[in-house]
Amino acid sequence: MLSKKVIIYFVTDIPIQQLKMNQNSLTTVRNLLNLSTYCLNMKKKIVFLIRDLEYGGAQRQLVTLVKELDKKKFEITLLHFYGGGPLVKDLKDTSINVISLEKRGRWDILGFFSRLIRSLKEIEPDLLHTYMGESNLVAIFLKPFLPSIRIIWGIRISQSPGDAFDWLGNIIGKLENLLSYLVDLIIINSHAGKEDYVSSGFPAEKMVVISNGINTERFQPDREAGRKVRAKWGISEQEILIGLVGRLYPQKDHPNFLQTAALLCKEYQNVRFVCVGTGPDKSYIQQLYQLTEELGLSEKVIWAGAHEDMCAVYNALDLAVSASAFGEGFGNVIGEAMACSVTCVVTNVGDSAWIVGDTGIVVPPQNPEALAAGCRQLIALSLPEKLVLQEEARRKILEYFSVRNLVETTQLYCLKILSI
Repeated sequence: MLSKKVIIYFVTDIPIQQLKMNQNSLTTVRNLLNLSTYCLNMKKKIVFLIRDLEYGGAQRQLVTLVKELDKKKFEITLLHFYGGGPLVKDLKDTSINVISLEKRGRWDILGFFSRLIRSLKEIEPDLLHTYMGESNLVAIFLKPFLPSIRIIWGIRISQSPGDAFDWLGNIIGKLENLLSYLVDLIIINSHAGKEDYVSSGFPAEKMVVISNGINTERFQPDREAGRKVRAKWGISEQEILIGLVGRLYPQKDHPNFLQTAALLCKEYQNVRFVCVGTGPDKSYIQQLYQLTEELGLSEKVIWAGAHEDMCAVYNALDLAVSASAFGEGFGNVIGEAMACSVTCVVTNVGDSAWIVGDTGIVVPPQNPEALAAGCRQLIALSLPEKLVLQEEARRKILEYFSVRNLVETTQLYCLKILSI
């Protein structure tokens, strides 16, 4: 098919005298005009690229975004490195083309790239939007094979890699820094993240902040669902349940949460704790279990693993905690808990303090005494005071962090990049 530029050139380059003299030319021009209008109004092909579709904040945000993007404007394909993943089913009955690249491990490089390039050449996308470090780098290495493709990076953490990250994370971060000038746009989901990345050398003029969107129809108060989860976990109505939702990964700082739990157990007989989530590192998970025993919390802490109905999980909690030590961009679990009218105690990492505002408590990271004090402050509130905070928490999410805002802002920037 002729490109838009070629069609417009043909139409505007036919001399006016020829149009008057040749009826066939007029017919040709009409056909070309119709074709050019069709091309100008064609759906834009966007490919999203992400490592996996496991239960993770970035993954769930991507699924939310692609489901809500305007299908009259965009033809959407989602490519993921590794097969499977529980979020695949969320896209099953949609028009989105979901393709696994069947990567077989970290060192499956040549075969993976071959499959990726073949898929992209078949799709012929106008825009490649990547999510997180590995995918961002892959996009740059694709440019020699797809020189005309526009690239948007997605950064989902608030701290450029440093000592807190493993060796591979550090290498990816440094390469992202060096190569960031080659992309058309960088979307980051936190103001704190933009500030940190710009200070480390990323081009400020290419970075925009688009906050995450919380699905407030899915995440809303449902105390009956919460009671069922509490019953399943053996939590009575008289007990105070404090929960941390997140991957079992050093960034989330579960040791901080466990040490906080130990402090609170000295003061409250009726307090229980739950950790919801899974992790890739079995040795790290075993360390968390061992720490639980060492702190005498085996009867107080529930390790619930992954849970499909997260709305019910949040509604089971009396308090939600984010204990992250570093790197948190926009904490989805904070927004989701607030949308369910659950008050939060959060560490001051990324945009967590901005999200919570006056509806919860913000404390320094890696400080169990401060985290315990924040929990105490909310536990001590009267019922009317708790209800006010719970209502304000949901109201803030509805006003500032809607899915509609996420989708409309992302669409605007995608179309802007494609029009350059």
